[in-house]
Amino acid sequence: MKTLANLLISIVVALWVVGTAILAVQNAEPVSLRFLTFQSIQIPVGLVLAFSAGVGIIGVALLQPLWGLAGSNERNSESDDTEFFVDEEF
Repeated sequence: MKTLANLLISIVVALWVVGTAILAVQNAEPVSLRFLTFQSIQIPVGLVLAFSAGVGIIGVALLQPLWGLAGSNERNSESDDTEFFVDEEF
């Protein structure tokens, strides 16, 4: 089952990379990004897409362990409460 999940994840990532490459080739015009008062130099759309995707992937990879720690504490506290409030009939 784990092999099938890895295969599906690989296929989705490969399709996403191919789609991004096609979009980057079709939109090769340089663009500049603006954020508040800051403006970047003119760079191709494909480079902007690749940079944004890379930052997103790295950000999620760094934050995922923190989400796992927060979720594990909530699950443990719920399971402790359910065991505490079990009615025992004599």
